[in-house]
This record gives sequence, C-alpha cells and structure tokens, in this order.
Amino acid sequence: MRVSLLQIDVDPAESVASRRDRVAELVRAQSASDLVVLPELWTVGAFASDLFAAEAEAASVDAGPTAALMSAAAADAGVWLHAGSIPERTADGSLYNTSLLFSPDGRLHRTYRKIHRFGFDRGEAVLMSAGEEIVTAQVSDTAVLGLATCYDLRFPELFRLLVDAGAGIFVIPAGWPERRREHWTLLAKARAIESQAYVLAVGTAGTHAGVELAGHTIAVDPWGAVLAEAGSGEEVLTLDLDPALVAKTRADFPVLRDRLLGLPAPDRG
Repeated sequence: MRVSLLQIDVDPAESVASRRDRVAELVRAQSASDLVVLPELWTVGAFASDLFAAEAEAASVDAGPTAALMSAAAADAGVWLHAGSIPERTADGSLYNTSLLFSPDGRLHRTYRKIHRFGFDRGEAVLMSAGEEIVTAQVSDTAVLGLATCYDLRFPELFRLLVDAGAGIFVIPAGWPERRREHWTLLAKARAIESQAYVLAVGTAGTHAGVELAGHTIAVDPWGAVLAEAGSGEEVLTLDLDPALVAKTRADFPVLRDRLLGLPAPDRG
C-alpha cells in the first residue's frame, strides 16, 4: 500500500482559495499512491481561530468548496484521500473541526469530527463543538484506517477504542506547534507501539497566528520504527506500508490479548 503524506505550508499571505487550488493539484500529482493524507485545518491554519467562523463551510461535496475540490482531486488521481480537516459549519450553526475521507471515485466516504479540542478554554476549545463518534474506514481487504486529529494524539483511550473497532492504521492530521515537537514524535511512536498499528501523523508547516508549526510529519510502523519523517517546510513523503504487518505483529507479540482494564480483552479462543 503506497501512501503520500502532504505536509502543507500554511502561509497567511496565500489566500484560502489559492491554497485550495494549489493543494488540489498536489493531490492530483500523487496518482501513483493508494492513500493521500493532508494536515489539519490547512485551509485556514490550526491556530488562526479568528478565521474559523469566517471560513467555515459544509462538509458536503454539493455545498462545501473544499469538499468539492478534494472530491474532484481524489477522483482525478484515483486515490483514497484523507483531505485533512476543515472548519465545518452545520445546519444549526455549530462549528466542528471535521476530517474528510474520499474514496477513489471522489465519493465522501467518511467524516470525523475531532473529539478532543485544544485550547484550555480558548480558541478551538470554545469555538468548536466536540465530536462524539469513533470513526474507522476499510480501504482495502487488509487495511482499516482509524481517524483522529492532532490533540487526540494525547489521549490513548481513543486509540484503544479504534483498535477494538478494527483499525490497524491511524491517520492523524495535525497543526502541531514547534515548541512541543518532541511530544509530537514521542506520542506518535507511543500510539504505534501500544496499539501495534501504523501511525501516519501529518503536520502543517509555516507560521500563522504567531505560532510556528512543527512540520515533521512522521510515519511509524507497528513496532515503533520510524519509516519516514519530514523536515520543517512543505514536503511530500511517499512510502510503502504492508497492512499485513499489523496482524503479524499482534500475533507474534500478542500484548493486546492481555488487557485487563477498560474494555474486555479479545477472546483468546
């Protein structure tokens, strides 16, 4: 399974409309891949909370400009596209940090509303509503994605629930700050090791709303080995995964069956 991770530079001098068009072309260029992943809130910037309401849109191909462009790009490239997340406005006026997953025919296959909102009573934490659903998506016979976003990475219980729902590849778009970059890489490895799953953690680059972003998109295998890591600027990482390695790792080193706390451990037969 070939994946392309697109670390996007969110430059405040570039308009949202221009960035949408530019990123759509970047997606189309990844036609040799099976799965393409974009970062969190790349249209506006994860810390540009003053733009959330102004740039909020529907999570719908018919009504949302980002969804429409990403749908077309996914279909043109013939790829599964995790189009990162957008500030979504629902019919009742609520805002969510919502991820969009498109199938290779351009259909909006899944959405995930970020459960853990960052900000400690500021920014996203007060402007956005919290999602409530655990979301997975089967993208091949052996590959099940588990969807999470940025700050979710700090909450291992979410990833346990994703494992129990069948996920073996965690896709985590983010807008993580440079000042906590060490946490980013450490937590990505931890989630991979404890869940015996691939982690595809895709960050943004640049500085916006006065916050320098970490970049350093990272791919980690089920043993915790780093398969690829980007630098601090805009970059595309392309690599091959073996989804069967998830089941093999869990069979060769069956730690998940020994769970005693929380949800019941899998049946040992």
